[in-house]
Amino acid sequence: TSFIGVPNGGMAQFQEVMRQQLETSMHAELEKLLDTATGVDKEIPLNPHQKCYHIHYQENILNVSPLSPQIQPYDKIAARPLPDSLADSLNKLVVVKLNGGLGTSMGCKGPKSLISVRNENTFLDLTVQQIEHLNKKYNTDVPLVLMNSFNTDEDTKKILQKYTHHRVKIHTFNQSRYPRINKESLLPVATDIGMTGENADVWYPPGHGDIYASFYNSGLLDQLITEGKEYIFVSNIDNLGATVDLNILHHLVSQPNGKRCEFIMEVTDKTRADVKGGTLIQYDNKLRLLEIAQVPKAHVDEFKSVTKFKIFNTNNLWISLGAIKRLQEQNAMDMEIIVNPKTLDGGQNVIQLETAVGAAIKSFDNALGINVPRSRFLPVKTVSDLLLVMSNLYSLEAGSLTMSQKREFPTTPHVKLGSSFTKVQEYQTRFESIPDMLELDHLTVSGDVTFGKQVSLKGTVIIIANHGDRIDIPAGTILENKIVSGNLRILDH
Repeated sequence: TSFIGVPNGGMAQFQEVMRQQLETSMHAELEKLLDTATGVDKEIPLNPHQKCYHIHYQENILNVSPLSPQIQPYDKIAARPLPDSLADSLNKLVVVKLNGGLGTSMGCKGPKSLISVRNENTFLDLTVQQIEHLNKKYNTDVPLVLMNSFNTDEDTKKILQKYTHHRVKIHTFNQSRYPRINKESLLPVATDIGMTGENADVWYPPGHGDIYASFYNSGLLDQLITEGKEYIFVSNIDNLGATVDLNILHHLVSQPNGKRCEFIMEVTDKTRADVKGGTLIQYDNKLRLLEIAQVPKAHVDEFKSVTKFKIFNTNNLWISLGAIKRLQEQNAMDMEIIVNPKTLDGGQNVIQLETAVGAAIKSFDNALGINVPRSRFLPVKTVSDLLLVMSNLYSLEAGSLTMSQKREFPTTPHVKLGSSFTKVQEYQTRFESIPDMLELDHLTVSGDVTFGKQVSLKGTVIIIANHGDRIDIPAGTILENKIVSGNLRILDH
C-alpha cells in the first residue's frame, strides 16, 4: 500500500472555513513580517510559503494501491554506444549541487561542503576537480551551480575565490527562507524579518524542493537557457558517487523531440541501511516519489520493507531546464508537502513545511527512473561514512572516488563508530592513520578506542571498551574476525 495526498472528504465545509481563516491570518502575518524589512531583506520571497501553507491544508492522506513503476536498468542505458563526440552533449549540461546544509551532524561549524573528506580535499574541491576534468578532457564548458541557503551562502562565497583559475564557471543562488510556524496558533513565530537575537532560530530553508522556484526567481535559469544549456544534473554535494554519467546524459539528449524525457531519477537497490529512503511508485499513470514522512505510522514497516519497495531515490536527478521554466510560469509544479515537527531550544513546538526536489517528478513529461549501480550512491552523512571514503577501499582520480580494484567483492563494509567518534575532530585524534580496510566486512567500535598506525581490519571486527576502560589498538596490528573487549593501554616508556 502507498499513500498520496488527495482532496479531503468529510467535514469538508467546516474544514474549508477553518482553512480560509488560517490562510487569511497567515497572509496578514507574512505581510507584517515583510513590513519590517529594510534594504536587501525586502527581496525575501515569502509568497511560496503561502502556497506551501495553502496546499498543506488542502491535503489529506489516503491509501492507494501501488503499481510497479517503469524503471530502466542502467545496463540497458549503458549498452547504447556513445557518439564519437561527447562535447555537444556536455555543452548542454549544467551541474547543480545542493549546498544548503551545515556540518553540524559531524560536529563541524559552517557549510558541510567545506569539510575535508580525502587528502585534504573538501566536498566542494572534489566537485570542482570532477567538472574541471570533464571540461579539459572534452574541451567543453560545463558550469557548476551551487544552491546555497542563508546558513551557507556567506561562507561558501568566501571560499569560491580559490577556484578563480580553475576551468569551471561557478554560479550560486540562494534558496528561500521560510518562517517556522507555531504548532498551536499555526502562525509564524518570527516577529520581524531579522535573523539575530531572538529571531536566530525562527527561520529555516524549506527543503531542496525549493530549487525550482528559487532557481527561476534568481534569473540564473533564464541565463543558462540563453547560453544553450538544456539539462541540469542535480545531486546532494555530500554524495561522492554523484558524478556526471555520460551514458545517462547521452540517453537524455538523443531522444526524439516529441518524446523528450524531461526528468530522470536515479534509483538503486534498497539494502537494510536504506529503509528510510524515498521510493518511486506509479499513480495516475505518473511516476511519483513517496517519502517516509508521507506514510501513516501504521504503514511505516510496510514502507521500509526491502521486498515490497525494492528501490530508493539517490537524489541524483537529471531535469530539463526548459521544462522547469514552463512549469514555473504555468504555476504547475506539483509537490507533496512534508510536515516536519521541531522543538526549538527554548522548548517551543514548531512545524516546518518542506518539499523534496524529487517529488516534482509527476509534473514532468516522459519521466523515467534508472536503476543505477550502488557506486553512484556514496553519501557521507556520518563520521562512519567518512572513515570508509578516507580508506584504501576507494581510489581517487580527478575528483572521483571509485572502489579499489584490489577489493575482491564490490559491497561496501558496514561501519558503526560509537559516540566517541561522532565529531570529526574527535575522530581524527583516534586514528593515527586510517586502517587498511580492503578485506573488511563489518566494523563496530564502541567506547574509548584509539588506533595506531598501519592497523589492518579484515572480516568482522568488533571493539568494545566498557565505561571507564580504554583500548589502544597497537601499530601494525592485524585483526581478522576478532572481538576485542576489556582494557588495553599502551603507554610510552
